[in-house]
Amino acid sequence: MSRRNDTTCTIRVCRDCCCGTERKHPGVDHDGLLARLEDGAPGAAQVSVSNCLLACDQSNVVVVVPSPSGRRAGGRPVWVRGVLDDATVDALVAWVQEGGPGWTDPPGQVARLAFPPSGLSRDYVTL
Repeated sequence: MSRRNDTTCTIRVCRDCCCGTERKHPGVDHDGLLARLEDGAPGAAQVSVSNCLLACDQSNVVVVVPSPSGRRAGGRPVWVRGVLDDATVDALVAWVQEGGPGWTDPPGQVARLAFPPSGLSRDYVTL
């Protein structure tokens, strides 16, 4: 994991409730997907694992938080559902390597899975 700077996004990965569990998503290599995300993100994003983000109906949830410069450019956190395969993780990594929210639009793979969080989720999670 790299040190956060003005251009480093944060990727929050929901775990420990239903996201990231074999019970909810059998046959998915959750640890492998997390490792793939972490391996692809250095210098572009810090990856952190969060407890429940209160969006269980959208599982597996990842929130891409803009870098400080991305936020100044108008970027806002992007909530992404169904992060269950290498292609989706690779699309997330490519996006944050290009700057992420505020700098570039999410690629189609990510845009199709983006969703607005509930008010409860936004209030509960300090982004």
